[in-house]
Amino acid sequence: PSNYTRDRLRELLDAEGFFGRYDFMYFPTDFRTASSLGFAFVNLASAADATHFRAHFGGLRQWAVRTSKVCNVSWASADQQ
Repeated sequence: PSNYTRDRLRELLDAEGFFGRYDFMYFPTDFRTASSLGFAFVNLASAADATHFRAHFGGLRQWAVRTSKVCNVSWASADQQ
């Protein structure tokens, strides 16, 4: 959701059991509006963690804020690295 913050996303990941299972998170923000751009990159520590993360968060609808957004989780492609 565009009104999420990096800290709120980190809190969600940690609360859902992924504390210590990711080592990088990029959460871009529009500096003009102070809104998130609606996506993040999360690097999981292992392939097993990534598979579990994808199954757990894919289709998520229960955000800490009111929104109709649905979480879509996908693998990064070579041109995104």
